[in-house]
Amino acid sequence: MQDQKNLSEIDIEEQKIISNKELNIWEALIPVVILMAMLAYNIFVKDGAWLGDYSNQFILLIAGGVTAIVGLKNKVSFQTMIMEVWENLKSVFIPIMILFLVGALAGTWLISGIIPAMVYYGLQVLSPAIFLPASVIIAAIISIATGSSWTTSATVGIALIGIGSALGIPTGMIAGAVISGAYFGDKMSPLSDTTNLAPAMAGTDLFTHIKYMAFTTVPTIIVTLIAFSIMSATIDTTGNADISNLLSTIDTTFNITPWLFVVPLVVVGMILAKTKPLIALGTGVVLAAVFSVIFQSDVLSQLSDSNFSAIVNSILTDTAIVTDNEKLNELFSSGGMNGMLWTIYLIISAMVFGGVMDGIGALSRITKSLLKLADSVFGLFATTVISCLGLNTIASDQYLALVIPGKMFKKAYEDKGLAPENLSRTLEDSGTVTSVLIPWNTCGAYQSGVLGVSVTDYFFFAIFNWLSPFTTLLFAALGLKIRQIQGKLD
Repeated sequence: MQDQKNLSEIDIEEQKIISNKELNIWEALIPVVILMAMLAYNIFVKDGAWLGDYSNQFILLIAGGVTAIVGLKNKVSFQTMIMEVWENLKSVFIPIMILFLVGALAGTWLISGIIPAMVYYGLQVLSPAIFLPASVIIAAIISIATGSSWTTSATVGIALIGIGSALGIPTGMIAGAVISGAYFGDKMSPLSDTTNLAPAMAGTDLFTHIKYMAFTTVPTIIVTLIAFSIMSATIDTTGNADISNLLSTIDTTFNITPWLFVVPLVVVGMILAKTKPLIALGTGVVLAAVFSVIFQSDVLSQLSDSNFSAIVNSILTDTAIVTDNEKLNELFSSGGMNGMLWTIYLIISAMVFGGVMDGIGALSRITKSLLKLADSVFGLFATTVISCLGLNTIASDQYLALVIPGKMFKKAYEDKGLAPENLSRTLEDSGTVTSVLIPWNTCGAYQSGVLGVSVTDYFFFAIFNWLSPFTTLLFAALGLKIRQIQGKLD
């Protein structure tokens, strides 16, 4: 799905799932209960500042320490836990590099005028009346073409946040629309890694999986588009009266020209050509730096005495371009690579907790216990959904939310006479799309960091993502499109 890993590089489908007969379900749940209790206390009592700016990171590490104690009590060596943590950390090396490059991309695309140009032209094309559903569709098209919701957010997502903010639309709504479209496209694209991983885990082929997944995915995106159309029609914006002033300020501050779109087109073109994300994004940073010298010499001179220093600062640290419009001042600022550190620390902390949980056999124990509850067809679907949601929360990685239930539940679907595409569809409907709704999951942390909108702000508006599990359960409850092994549709 996301560009965070390529299956060919890590072969996650071959990952070993660790079991521990010494560990009972109640012991496996102790770290989870403590983690959830601390997170709830931090959010609802301390307003997210219990342990300072890095509260969630510290809470995940504390929960990891509790998990290690439970593991030592159940005869798991410290070395085993460390090795699993190390495997987890290795798996997020690429996502961390991508996050650094996205920070650099945001900075260089700002000083080169690319983001301002996107906002400038976007303001003239996208009105508040159509903005949200249009954002869903734009993000979906890019994501289908690239197979990556990560790339979609790092390119058009950033631009749509800027345009919508200038129109006075709440950023939570905009992020929710972008994420809904991006994950729809990602989910239905044959280029997506999770769209390839899910059928591999379940034992079906790619295009059977995509075709069967459309039964639940298309109705969900239609409902999403209707909801955003209603929001767009009723939203109270302040942007209309101010658009002419915004356009004038942008045009005065930057040298706006269609030539600036060469850079994002090159980046998207490279991704369509299956260039590695690090290379594509890195190229975008270099080209933007060159374009900043060519087109935005006045902006660079305002930021620093030398062009080179201004470009390096935009890549590494905070950059702010001051205009006479407060709304644009907030929009035309970037944290560079430094702005991605909070997100990176969160991912590392989550991988430590998830690694120790896997190392002591807790993930396997919890999943097996859930499987015992599946005594009916609907119960099996519901258990799969709960397992995917739980693993997205506990393991903090959407790949494990596909791999572990996929391996654990494959035989259970066969025993009930269900075709493997039932499992692959349910894995995607509940594992792939909900990962972005968990703040400390690699996907939630990435999208929040790139779009500059907290998960709590966009959660409700990521309609496609939270509605998908309900859709798949509704189909299961009604017996709609539940294919049997012999190929007969009920």
